[in-house]
Amino acid sequence: MANTTGVKTSTGPAYVQPTSGWHIVWGVLLIAAGVLAVLMPVVAALATGLVFGWLLVLGGGCEIVYAVQTRAQEHFGWKLASGVLTLVLGIAIVILPLAGAESLALLVGAFLFVGGVVRTRLAFRFRPRRGWGWVLFDGLLSIVLAALIAAGWPQSSIAFIGLLTGFVLISTGVWRIVLHRLAAP
Repeated sequence: MANTTGVKTSTGPAYVQPTSGWHIVWGVLLIAAGVLAVLMPVVAALATGLVFGWLLVLGGGCEIVYAVQTRAQEHFGWKLASGVLTLVLGIAIVILPLAGAESLALLVGAFLFVGGVVRTRLAFRFRPRRGWGWVLFDGLLSIVLAALIAAGWPQSSIAFIGLLTGFVLISTGVWRIVLHRLAAP
């Protein structure tokens, strides 16, 4: 059924228009890549580090171009410095991808720790409500994972990033296939 905006809707969960079988093919390829990443975590970590490095190089280049284009505006020096720093960091990661993967593991650990602390505090604010224990569990689990990353850093960083990349690829492939199956008539 179409509403006034012309977008298809249904009375149940969000309606997803079935497309072609390419969603399934893409999902299967992502799952296969994820399995390979889990089986070869060092290769996956290096690939992830290189992709991250090249994204920083591209982002830094764009920041520098933007800073130069807006040099007549305020804070030109800060914009340019930010772009140069991002570019240099990206180049360093591309040149030293193992160090980049190790740094990425530390960054993920910091993200997990901060998120865990926030969710733990949030759980105690939700305490009388139903399900607050799940929020607490998630927060504490994130803190424990962050502590494990910090304890094993840098020795286990490469394996961690490779396995994390593999699990994310597998998860993404699975949801693409499931979403396509749910959308099928």
